[in-house]
Amino acid sequence: MADDKEREGPDITVAEFHKKIKDAFEVFDHEANNTVDVEEEEPTGYIRFEKFLPVMTEVLLERRYRPIPEDILLRAFEVLDPSKRGFLLKEELIKYMTEEGEPFSQEEMEEMLSAAIDPESNSVHYKDYIAMMVIDES
Repeated sequence: MADDKEREGPDITVAEFHKKIKDAFEVFDHEANNTVDVEEEEPTGYIRFEKFLPVMTEVLLERRYRPIPEDILLRAFEVLDPSKRGFLLKEELIKYMTEEGEPFSQEEMEEMLSAAIDPESNSVHYKDYIAMMVIDES
């Protein structure tokens, strides 16, 4: 595998990929034990971070899945925020994500909220949330 100094494009190192992957993994690691429940995918019912990291790093480095560009994600949030406040209240997000389009399940909603909601304001500052979700490929 590539070492941490190797660059992927002009802006992101493998170490930065690893940090983004770890941050995303931790959102779903509810018991903080370096595992995530994946009953449908693994016979054990969970996947360990040590197994997940190299596979996901390879997927990202090979660009197997094209991420949604940051500007498109931002426009999607702005559609839900017509007054351009820069945030959605928790209740608004829940309403949109459970009543519109293909609704999120309760579990999916809880997982999203655990990563997205600012506990002090009880809202999603979507530019910050988008920055956490995307990997700059420029």
